[in-house]
Amino acid sequence: MNLLLDTHALIWYITDDDKLPTKTRTLIELSENHCFVSLATYWEMAIKNSLGRLDFKKPISTIFDIIEQSGFDILPISIEHTLRATSLPFHHHDPFDRMIIGQAIAEDLAIITKDEKFPLYDVRLLW
Repeated sequence: MNLLLDTHALIWYITDDDKLPTKTRTLIELSENHCFVSLATYWEMAIKNSLGRLDFKKPISTIFDIIEQSGFDILPISIEHTLRATSLPFHHHDPFDRMIIGQAIAEDLAIITKDEKFPLYDVRLLW
């Protein structure tokens, strides 16, 4: 299965946070699953880190290295992704989440998320 990790799921995964259910961690780690991280997630994490809204206690570049070493593939942002994200209804106003939803729709990916607004969109979700 092809999976796209939402930002909080990725953060909880790389920090071994108990907020990520064991079942979800297992989904991410199953060798037959292919996990992607959106470039929008990297951007969101960098912005929130620079604003002091995330505190990894390590430089953001180190966090990005940890993500890369975890074996996730980066999902770049394409024009199609942008068009999908901007055509979504405004159930969700967060531009990073809208991009993740648009990418998942365009690439037929299931999103790993706990976000309560994601079910308002026609996208496959796992948690």
